[in-house]
Amino acid sequence: MLTGRVNAPEINTVHGWLNTDRSWSIKDFAGKIVLLDFWTFGCINCQHIVPDLKRLEEEYADVLVVVGIHSAKFDAEKQNETILQAIRKFGIEHPVVNDADYKIWNQYGVRAWPTTVLIAPNGKVVGQHAGEGVYQTVQPYIERLIEEYKDILNHEPIRFHVEHEERQEQGLYFPSKLISDAEGNIYLSDSGHNRILKLNQQGQVLEVIGSGKQGFDDGSYAEATFYEPHGLALHGSILYVADAKNNAIRKVDLEAKQVSTAAGTGELGYYFLDDKLDEPVNPNSPWDLLILGEHLYIANAGNHQILRMDLATEKVYRYAGSGREALTDGPLREAAFNQPSGLAHSGPVLYVADAEASAIRTVNTETGMVLTPLGRGLFDFGDVDGDADDALLQHCVGLEIIDSNVYIADTYNGKIKVLDVQRRRVRTLTSGLHEPNDIIFLNGQLWVTSTNSHQLFTVDIHSGEKQEVQVRFSAAKV
Repeated sequence: MLTGRVNAPEINTVHGWLNTDRSWSIKDFAGKIVLLDFWTFGCINCQHIVPDLKRLEEEYADVLVVVGIHSAKFDAEKQNETILQAIRKFGIEHPVVNDADYKIWNQYGVRAWPTTVLIAPNGKVVGQHAGEGVYQTVQPYIERLIEEYKDILNHEPIRFHVEHEERQEQGLYFPSKLISDAEGNIYLSDSGHNRILKLNQQGQVLEVIGSGKQGFDDGSYAEATFYEPHGLALHGSILYVADAKNNAIRKVDLEAKQVSTAAGTGELGYYFLDDKLDEPVNPNSPWDLLILGEHLYIANAGNHQILRMDLATEKVYRYAGSGREALTDGPLREAAFNQPSGLAHSGPVLYVADAEASAIRTVNTETGMVLTPLGRGLFDFGDVDGDADDALLQHCVGLEIIDSNVYIADTYNGKIKVLDVQRRRVRTLTSGLHEPNDIIFLNGQLWVTSTNSHQLFTVDIHSGEKQEVQVRFSAAKV
């Protein structure tokens, strides 16, 4: 019998509820099977289970209630407004309570993100599961609970009043990564709209790649679909796209105006330590791309690794990182990363924005060594300039290199910072951005995406003064 022994602790906090017009208690869900999802929005593994939660919500809509418990890792993740943006970005439809001070987390004895907790219709805790694979783990228990508690089950669906801002088709929606071509045009991942835009430097949209629908379809620009595209890389007339939530590398033929799939099946690929070391693998939430020589390097955020695709064969192989989430330097296969989310290079050296460790890492493609010029560990973050040994970032996801300066999208601090590699010092160039995601240097200035304010800015490289680029769709061709 599935008889929980412990009464489920209450789930209210002083920080309030989101995605609903009222607060809720365990008692409100009497007769329901309740699934609590402990998450923090920057965590890629938390994002991975969103489809599992949706599937369970749809299959058991009459008896199951899912409640998000947002127990933030980073300071910037504790604010109601930033959590609400993440709810919109990920399409979450259940209520979420802000557990900023870990009150609920501690009461339930949670130790890792993500963790799901199952509660029986009688209000008793059945058990908890840490990590991914939520559907396969939880679904059999739900079936057993339905049978065991059939006499007291409440089959009346609870309607959570959810207000979502209207998504504007014209304009940007969670813009992320950028790249420029030889003519000075810009390709921009309009990730919330599941499409790529080609702009000129005046902000005029020249072409739209993708229908805007969420999906995994190849075809013409108007037919093709993406699912949260991010990193971009140009190789001649081919634009490669890190199609993050499709776990794929897509290939845009800019001359034929056709989209195809270079790598990935849509499934999450898993490989750790000695798994699949010299055999082709599928990407896992690829977040950024960079071409160096005859290879496409992939910031494989979901598996905490750098992958490398041979441009000639389009086969993807593991390159750097053991798959453990840690800040470990050393040879390629012994080193460890923490949700790598941005790539740039200086000669043969890759620079990596290692988001969850708030670190900048280097990968020397000639010597095969991984080092950390800035950053200390998974839980060492803040907003501190100065000597590189003292400086702190907060969940950085983008970077650009000009001479010996690394320009950093210090995402959760809302700033662009500069690491002077020679002097080993960090300074702030500009602030007041909303989760800046990427930076490119073009025509003497920086171009920066301000993801959560749905804007694109230019930033003066000397003064830090920023100016919004008005993106205009009037003459866009699809």
